[in-house]
Amino acid sequence: MKEVATLSFEHALSELESLVRKLEEGNMPLEDAVKAYERGIALKNHCDQKLKTAQLKIEEVMVTPEGPQTKPFEGDI
Repeated sequence: MKEVATLSFEHALSELESLVRKLEEGNMPLEDAVKAYERGIALKNHCDQKLKTAQLKIEEVMVTPEGPQTKPFEGDI
């Protein structure tokens, strides 16, 4: 099993969906279910961070006299 931090968003999301399906079936021993749940939380957090990073790369909020506006993000994250 790969380290969560090294996974792409798509791979992490796919693994998370698979874990959820297995947990919903209810056929896992308790110890395996707890490990799957813990990995699922790590995968969810990883996906959340990847999405936040992508959003920051897409737009930057600016406060102007006319109110808040967005523009493409041009800096480093």
